[in-house]
Amino acid sequence: MLDREGFRPNVGIILLNQKNQVFWGKRIKTHSWQFPQGGIDRGEKPEQAMYRELHEEVGLHPHHVRIIARTRDWLRYEVPDRFIRRDARGHYKGQKQIWYLLQLLGNDWDLNLRATDHPEFDAWRWNDYWVPLDVVVEFKRGVYEMALTELSRFVPRYDARNRYLRNGARSQRSSANAGRDERQRSGAAMQSAALPRPAAPRMASMLVGANAPLPPGASFDPDPSRSS
Repeated sequence: MLDREGFRPNVGIILLNQKNQVFWGKRIKTHSWQFPQGGIDRGEKPEQAMYRELHEEVGLHPHHVRIIARTRDWLRYEVPDRFIRRDARGHYKGQKQIWYLLQLLGNDWDLNLRATDHPEFDAWRWNDYWVPLDVVVEFKRGVYEMALTELSRFVPRYDARNRYLRNGARSQRSSANAGRDERQRSGAAMQSAALPRPAAPRMASMLVGANAPLPPGASFDPDPSRSS
């Protein structure tokens, strides 16, 4: 389903755990990682499509998550002609997306990549919030930056405070300095308060260690033709 301008409506999902790490899924039988996402069917509202994709790709139900925020407007990216199928050239232009920020209320074991007969992912991992900006294909980078930046202001901050206390940081350290230090470590000077640096989570079925380096040949969301 394309709009009048040739853009396919799509939803993207940024799923947070209690450490403010984000969920990545590995496309089945590939070395490509991405956020859960997919096309909006005719007659669907974006939120309905988000919950459908969340279950189809990750196996979660509405009671497993809390919607924290969504992008206000459609975010669009155009796909270079060389990546568009020949039969779609001339009328398919790219994708327009609404991005949702979700908090996982359940546990790692609630994730089920085999919830349907047509799985999208065969492994998953938790990773730093800002990492996709460094690894996503160039023509999608603007949309990722806009989505992650807009939604970053809604990321829960309590974990960051607890992290500094657990690490024995001096309580008199100002929040401004803490935010500046964390932004320098993350390489993202996009928000005034720091997102916590993830620690390695407990291993679970089909879970790849958080922040483990991607293997040679692996990539993040490189497939511009994906529309499911």
